[in-house]
Amino acid sequence: MPTEYVHQLDNGLVLLGEPSKAFQSAAFSLLVPAGCRHDTPDTAGLGSLTCEMMLRGAGSRDSRQLINDLENLGVERGESVGVSQASFSGATIGESLLPALSIYADIVRRPHLPADQLESGRAVCVQEIRGVEDEPAQKLMMELRRRHYPDPWGRPSHGELDAIANISMDDITEFYTKRYGPREAILGVAGNFDWNEVKDAVNKLFGDWKVQAEDDEPIVLPNLTDTHIEYESNQSHIGIAYPTIPYKHPQYFEAWSAVGVLSGGMSSRLFSEVREKRGLCYTVYASLHTQRERAAVFCYAGTTAERAQETLDVTHSELVRLGTGITPEELARLKARIKSSLIMQQESTSARAGSLTRDWYHLHRVRPVEEVAAKVDALTAEAINGYLADNPPKDFTYMTLGQEPLELPDGIS
Repeated sequence: MPTEYVHQLDNGLVLLGEPSKAFQSAAFSLLVPAGCRHDTPDTAGLGSLTCEMMLRGAGSRDSRQLINDLENLGVERGESVGVSQASFSGATIGESLLPALSIYADIVRRPHLPADQLESGRAVCVQEIRGVEDEPAQKLMMELRRRHYPDPWGRPSHGELDAIANISMDDITEFYTKRYGPREAILGVAGNFDWNEVKDAVNKLFGDWKVQAEDDEPIVLPNLTDTHIEYESNQSHIGIAYPTIPYKHPQYFEAWSAVGVLSGGMSSRLFSEVREKRGLCYTVYASLHTQRERAAVFCYAGTTAERAQETLDVTHSELVRLGTGITPEELARLKARIKSSLIMQQESTSARAGSLTRDWYHLHRVRPVEEVAAKVDALTAEAINGYLADNPPKDFTYMTLGQEPLELPDGIS
């Protein structure tokens, strides 16, 4: 990325820009280090509830005016809380970008946090938790992450019902004051905009943002060890995870490609071997999830209770077989899918803005699309197989959900 499109404010916030007149839209992505890893056992879900409360009025706008003004600007927006960060994003026509950024500056810097709306905000978070409980596949994968990653890195951001019920306005105010600030904040902007105008605006909007306190060490909880969740259903849900390398690793694209051969398209191994040939399940997939210092491949299969054991056995065997390597034909099909994905990403300002902040967070630089395309073109089956020989899928974590527990591979009970 050209250095002229990287600007760091004196308070630490990093602004990244990718201007292009080829678009009519512009998008932004703002990351703030206010993730759920800072929640305590007694306040699990505090980060998410704080984010929800921040959207209930900010600056000169009350809750209703805030939403109306964003809608009048045509902003397609999203807010979420992860383990490490809170994320705020929006996309709109280019001429509305600066007004939208001004509103979000109020949201993250001057939220009202209205005490009279605490119960309404709490109700939203409770519904999210109950929504997960009602979706067995989602619940399974949440519990698999919780068991695979060491705490706090596998925590669900939405928290726990008992903890959410006890969070006070003082808790929310303290979390906001300690976690929201420009230190380690990243703002990426992509699309139809003038770089100098955006840079000047960001300096005015965020330049005097007070630096928040240094991170304190999170309270680390012991990992859960059970491998089955009882659930009254005729369906069974199977989750398998194994460690891999994070985004910043030099061999990340080899690891990512290996998972792409395993899952991604109707010709992938899991789809063809587990679903198509044997008809064992109605859905099966694997995806690579990366954090800054750790990463894992998470695999899911949904099937009937009668075929659950065979589904688990065959899925596990396909994961193990991946360690023996891939074929040039599989890589050729994968490259075609990746190139299509890169083209679509280039056509989305939201995707580009998200890529800017993600790259800076993981790499402290931005990978241009051209660099990613060159890395994909340079991939060979030999290179991927060399990586897999050194890093075969192993050290599996298992999680099942259904009426009865299953017999796990590797002698694990």
